[in-house]
Parts: sequence; structure tokens; C-alpha cells
Amino acid sequence: MRIISGTYRGLRLRTLKGGNLRPTTDQLRETLFDVLGPKIQGATFLDAYAGTGAVGMEALSRGASDVVFIEHHRPASQLIRENLAALKIDSGYNLLTCAVLTGLERLERDGEHFDVIFLDPPYEEIREYHHTMRQLARGPLLLPSSIVVVEHSKHVKLEENYLTLHQTRLLRHGDAQLAFYRPAAETSGQ
Repeated sequence: MRIISGTYRGLRLRTLKGGNLRPTTDQLRETLFDVLGPKIQGATFLDAYAGTGAVGMEALSRGASDVVFIEHHRPASQLIRENLAALKIDSGYNLLTCAVLTGLERLERDGEHFDVIFLDPPYEEIREYHHTMRQLARGPLLLPSSIVVVEHSKHVKLEENYLTLHQTRLLRHGDAQLAFYRPAAETSGQ
């Protein structure tokens, strides 16, 4: 697994041994960032269910101004710290080691907003997808121009609408899919 483009292009990232993580593949990350394009430059980016942190680190490499990682699994959280250190990234990020819904509540209390939110819960935890999407739709973390991207298995059917969030695009790549959502007022474009 490597950083695909930007400042840290070609640098390798470590992953945990065993089946505890399912990192977003290099090809799927490339597709994601090709779609997001110039929106990443200067963006605030949330990588929830961060795993290795590869998606958030790719965002930093491509010019995101600030990335927040949320990962509840302590070994994975430590791995994110190690990968950031290996890339010599010492600023422009925050790492929350807690459950995603707890992290979202903390970010809401702190008055945070995000241009791009990426969610990648474990494929088998269907309820996590729905709970997190509803929390995002109800909460203040989204800007009118925000994009929420959800990675999920092709076997998982996400809702087209989560309150004010509406699916605008669905890309399939092997077993994985990327579902793009926008707040109601911004459903054109993506």
C-alpha cells in the first residue's frame, strides 16, 4: 500500500497483520481522489473508520489543509501514528481514538466543519453505516458544499437519502463501491 499522488507520492504505508483491517485499495483510492479532484486542495477532510489512515494521508499528500482521523481500534490508531511519523507528517491532522459516533459528537461540540467526509466502516457492520449517515445529516459538521463518500460492499444497499443527505453518484470497483452524498441544496454536480 502506497501514497498515490502529491507530496508523499510513492511512499509506502504499513498495515496490521491479520484480518483486522480492510484497507481501501490503491486503485479505489485513486478513483476516489480522481473524482474529488481539485476539491481536495485546501480542504478540511474527515477520515472516519480510518484503519491504516491511508485515505486521510492521501488527502494530506494532495493538499488538504487539515485531516481528522477517527479510529476506535487502538492498534490501528497506533498504526496511523506510525504511518504519519514515517511520512514525516507532524502537523495538519488530528487523531481521535474513539468510536466514530463519539468522535462526531466531539467534533460537533468543537464547532468543526468538513469539506469532505470519508466513511469506511467494516463491511459487515451495516448498522454503523446507517447510524453514522443519519448523525451526519442531523449534525452541524457539513457545509452546504460538503461531500460525504461512503465505501461499502456491493452487497450492501445504502439508502438513497439520509434525511438531508442525498446520493448523487455510485461507483463500483470489484467488490467495493463508493457512494457520494451531498446536502439537499447541493445535489447537482458530483
